[in-house]
Amino acid sequence: MQIYCCAKATPCKVMHSANAKVVVVFAAEGEMTPFLRDLMTQNITGIQWVASEALVTASVFSGREYYPYMGGTIGFGIRKGHIFRLGDFLQTVNPNRYPDNVLVHELWESLYGCSPFPSSVTQMPPCSGQESLLEQHSAYMNTSSPRVAYNVYKGVYAIAHSLHNLLLCQPGRGPFQNNSCAQSNNIHPWQLQHYLQEVNFHIAGEEVDFDAKGDSVPYYDIINWQRGTEGNIEFVNVGLFDGTKAVGEELLIQEDRIMWAGHQSEVPVSVCSASCLPGSRKAVRRGEPICCFDCVPCDSGKISNLTNSVDCAICPEDFWSNNDRTACISKKVEYLTFDSLGIALTVMSVVGACFTLAVCGVFFCYRHTAIVRVNNSELSFFILFALTLCFLCSLLFIGKPTYWSCMLRHTAFSITVSLCISCILGKTLVVLAAFTATKPGQNIMKWLGPKQQRTIISSCTLVQVVICAAWLIDSPPFPSRNTQYEHSKIILECSVGSSLAFWCVLGYIGLQACLCFVLAFLARKLPGNFNEAKFITFSMLIFCAVWLAFIPAYISSPGNYADAVESFAILASSFGLLFCLFAPKSYIILLKPEKNTKQHLMGKEKK
Repeated sequence: MQIYCCAKATPCKVMHSANAKVVVVFAAEGEMTPFLRDLMTQNITGIQWVASEALVTASVFSGREYYPYMGGTIGFGIRKGHIFRLGDFLQTVNPNRYPDNVLVHELWESLYGCSPFPSSVTQMPPCSGQESLLEQHSAYMNTSSPRVAYNVYKGVYAIAHSLHNLLLCQPGRGPFQNNSCAQSNNIHPWQLQHYLQEVNFHIAGEEVDFDAKGDSVPYYDIINWQRGTEGNIEFVNVGLFDGTKAVGEELLIQEDRIMWAGHQSEVPVSVCSASCLPGSRKAVRRGEPICCFDCVPCDSGKISNLTNSVDCAICPEDFWSNNDRTACISKKVEYLTFDSLGIALTVMSVVGACFTLAVCGVFFCYRHTAIVRVNNSELSFFILFALTLCFLCSLLFIGKPTYWSCMLRHTAFSITVSLCISCILGKTLVVLAAFTATKPGQNIMKWLGPKQQRTIISSCTLVQVVICAAWLIDSPPFPSRNTQYEHSKIILECSVGSSLAFWCVLGYIGLQACLCFVLAFLARKLPGNFNEAKFITFSMLIFCAVWLAFIPAYISSPGNYADAVESFAILASSFGLLFCLFAPKSYIILLKPEKNTKQHLMGKEKK
């Protein structure tokens, strides 16, 4: 609501140029009269007045000429009541009966324009003092609904009851020090006040008493200025305020009976800015009144659940604002679970493990054939076993991270992959040694027998085991709550603990893969119809490409996506090794058995 202060010289200029349609006025009828005259001169209508008690019952403005400007005025008025025989008393009042009462003299001068006791000061014509009240004095004689007079009436009776109780006090039973009473010839105001606060009586059907603070129980009528049958203004009660009611129930308004300014039944609106709904806050416009503001939506993570909030409250750490910014709701917890992405990775893992076991079964059934025995079948079974573990360990990345799963997923992955690459490295060395041993004077195969191959595999894998053990002892992986990447969610992920150890694990696997790739590349042109070095070269090329692509993808992916990237890299590299190393052999075993001979594989069959 806009509030304006008008100077006496220009009382209505501000209102004339303002957008305000509701004006709160604190004034008595004497102060309001010149202001209202200026208002009528400028023909300013449509103002909804909210009047103070002194103005809302001013009958001087009840004429029909005031209705276009003051109609619809509403405000609190002192409760009206009935004063017994007041009208009869007023008819007996005259200066002859009360010659020493100055108020009666002033009343007579105001009503009749004459003085019952002429003097040089008043300079008014004399009158008898027994004049009869005329019809034009009806305002003076109207005692049907007194308000201020009724309040004075109750006050006089309250003082009377207090004095009566004070005089009835018995010494030794009084309310003051040593149970004393007030002395009738020396009564102090505070003594009378004590009895006044304790007084309780009924008058005109109303109970009168005072609370502990000395305040009377408030009763007010809500008065609305409405058009009467003759076009004048009538004061209509449209509600009341009863201080005896419970808190929140004191005010009773009959809204359907209210008539607003302009003879409208709808509540007028007088605001510079509409109220800010919950979910937004007020932003004051620079250089404008405080009631003029913009409504700014709360930022993400902040709420306001009240109308016209001046600020938005920040949600607790584990909570986030809803879409309307009116309440804090629990943050959504995310991790790689068995949703569409998790199910896809699970299916790939199970399918890969089944393919590996199927290949293992085929090799076992044909373990005595040349293509299985030509390059150490034991190494082939070791590789298939390691690949099966690789496929299955990708399942550890699916599900809610726990302390044990975080440690197991990284160590199991690194050890099984290292075991697989160690076996391929051993196979590569055997291939090189086998063809080198065919040259005269070379006897390398005695240094790469089955025992030495197992030693190479164990030694290479043991290095990874030592790195993982140091990792777990010093700073193992642990579950963590990532709230920084996306503030509206809590991403459960496995922190690697020691970044140095994590990259050492990956670096060692990369070192093994590069060594294996170089050796296989050197042996790719060795003679033979089935040169396994070519397939090892292809498998290592795919393996290295997958893990080189993994590094930037892993670094840039948060939470469950990082786990999905790592799981996918394991599956992709495992599938690459499986198909590059074993698909050609399985093809010959199952579909080209005529080529499954030692002579054909060595390129020495007769043409």
